[in-house]
Amino acid sequence: MVTREGLEVPWLVPVVLGVVVAALVVGLLVRDRRGTTPVANTDDLRAVPALRAWRVRYRALRVGLALAVAAAAVGAALLAARPVTVQERTRELANRDIVLCLDVSGSMLDYDERVVETFEQLVDGFTGERVALSVFDSTSATVFPLTDDYELVTTQLRTAREAFTDLESDAATDVLRGTAGLEGQASLIGDGVASCAMLFDQYDADRSRSVVLATDNEVWGSPVYSLPDAAALAASRGVVLHALYPDEDRDLGAATAAELRIAAQGTGGTFAAAQDAGAVPAILEQVQAGQLAAMQAEPERVVTDDDDPWVRLLYAAGLGVVLLAWRVRA
Repeated sequence: MVTREGLEVPWLVPVVLGVVVAALVVGLLVRDRRGTTPVANTDDLRAVPALRAWRVRYRALRVGLALAVAAAAVGAALLAARPVTVQERTRELANRDIVLCLDVSGSMLDYDERVVETFEQLVDGFTGERVALSVFDSTSATVFPLTDDYELVTTQLRTAREAFTDLESDAATDVLRGTAGLEGQASLIGDGVASCAMLFDQYDADRSRSVVLATDNEVWGSPVYSLPDAAALAASRGVVLHALYPDEDRDLGAATAAELRIAAQGTGGTFAAAQDAGAVPAILEQVQAGQLAAMQAEPERVVTDDDDPWVRLLYAAGLGVVLLAWRVRA
């Protein structure tokens, strides 16, 4: 990032400064004596201490007034010239895409808050990758598509985490909208994974693609895709599947966990309990092991007004002009 400061109308400042200097010079060389009346035998008054002190104060006030007017003119000129700070931002983009895929069926709701916290930890380790979030039950819904806007990503993940703490809230309604499209069915894992695998784009580009799946793999219904079929679809599209099982207290040797492990590892991915302290580092290591090509995005030029100090100068100088003019007149 390159930062520089400047003026949008730079020629205005020297013009105003020239006018101010010319006015001061004229004021010093040409004294206005109109309205004064010579009085005889007043030379001795100049020696009176009180009068001498008054003359010093009067001259000081006039000089101060002239300087205040000059400062106000300079401040106004700089504001009119629009002082700005220009930043040249160059972002380095990664060629990795990651879809966070979350099972929001009834059997997972007690774990989803902790799983989203795990997703937030994952995102903290990303630098330039594009991220998406998809949730599913009997049908799938995209919370946000692939993006490298991490402010949006962290905001949406925080909203999702807060939604799972209060399932009656409007936030929960928004997050879960569109996930219960098939009556009498739930937790169609294979269909959810297939939907997540279909969120990737730019297949003509050389990019690394990963799905981070959180599910207990407990199916209630008749999915179009079985989990092995969905994993095969993902692998055929160059997608690596990383699986997070909901809780380390569950039996990792159960058939549902074993099937999930086989599906993930079959695509070259990892399998771990969501509460496992090593789960996030393991997934990050696998994701970052994917091919990375740093790509320079088009530089972004950001122009920001930088007029705060000059506004304060103008206010202070203007107040000084009013007070000093009042004292000179008095």
